[in-house]
Amino acid sequence: MDPVWTREALAGATPDELRRLFAQLEAPAIDEMAGEYRARLLAQGSWLATAGDRLLLRTPFRAWQCKAFRPVDNDTGRGYNTFRQGGHVVQAYPMLTLVAPSRFDGRPAYTLVYRHFHSACAAVHMVDEVRRVAPGLYLGMGTWGFTAAQRRIAWPFLLEGPVAPYRGDIGRERHDFQPGPRELPALFAR
Repeated sequence: MDPVWTREALAGATPDELRRLFAQLEAPAIDEMAGEYRARLLAQGSWLATAGDRLLLRTPFRAWQCKAFRPVDNDTGRGYNTFRQGGHVVQAYPMLTLVAPSRFDGRPAYTLVYRHFHSACAAVHMVDEVRRVAPGLYLGMGTWGFTAAQRRIAWPFLLEGPVAPYRGDIGRERHDFQPGPRELPALFAR
């Protein structure tokens, strides 16, 4: 019998269990994702990956709080991440959102393309994919890297919400940027 996937169950799952679950889930629609969603890293698969992600996302100086989204039209949206920094919430790492074929299984995923904007996440070719576990509960698989092999490694995370309204757009768009095979490999493999 399959487990009931609650926040607690997801937090206790192994990376392999999370990847198998992700393959069974459906993508939320663009208009479903609106507002700020509490974010949390899940099991990363190795102590080095866990330590690295914790060092980058959960330091005493800057702690990852949320991912946030707003629909722009029927096909795309925008978003950002929030961090608690020095007693304030700051927005960072803007992204373009769209529903696109997953790099992992070719099925639709709510996809976050950071390269559409100028940021550190764009520089490392970060792309996240999100699917719905239950209403208000989402499983994400983050990817980043300079090679195709690096970008095939999934970094699981959890989103819950929305917990707050969208704060407003941030970021500077790349002129004439269109997602390509680096960002959406399953779309261009056809």
